[in-house]
Amino acid sequence: MFFRKLASRYSLANLPPVETARLRLGPLVPADAEALRALTDDPAITGAVEFLPSPFTLQDARQLIGPAKVKTDCFLGGKTRSGDLAVVVGLHLRGDHAVAIGYWVGGAHRGQGHGSEAVSGVLALLRKRFPTRFVIAETLPENAASVGLLTKVGFRDTGDPGQLPGRRIFALEHG
Repeated sequence: MFFRKLASRYSLANLPPVETARLRLGPLVPADAEALRALTDDPAITGAVEFLPSPFTLQDARQLIGPAKVKTDCFLGGKTRSGDLAVVVGLHLRGDHAVAIGYWVGGAHRGQGHGSEAVSGVLALLRKRFPTRFVIAETLPENAASVGLLTKVGFRDTGDPGQLPGRRIFALEHG
């Protein structure tokens, strides 16, 4: 049991699902590929998320879901009570001390609070799974929606440049 708990600090495998008021978040699985493609193949998303190709194809969705990345990278799908994929939250372990999050919200679900609800739910999971890791996110400072979401759920702009061009690092305030 001790070794399993210790190993879980270094892996995103076997994350439990998260329930929020309106969403159920869990790792994307192969059956989610078409819904992921439909949600993500949107210029507002592919233009803002550096690693997403445009157009975003079914093959791209299958690769993103792929099991090979689950140890240090994992994508959670946030589904509404009716089963619609509304939001995707990516988790990325960075060394031994940080976990980075990223997210995108489907067009039909923007402006309804699904993004902040999903990120808040994931942050609760991360606090339990990785209590000693820093949680960070990167965004373009001019992306008002993303900056607003991050600020709303407890992040602050560090002023430091991110790894991606033009991005800045936001860090979760401990409190």
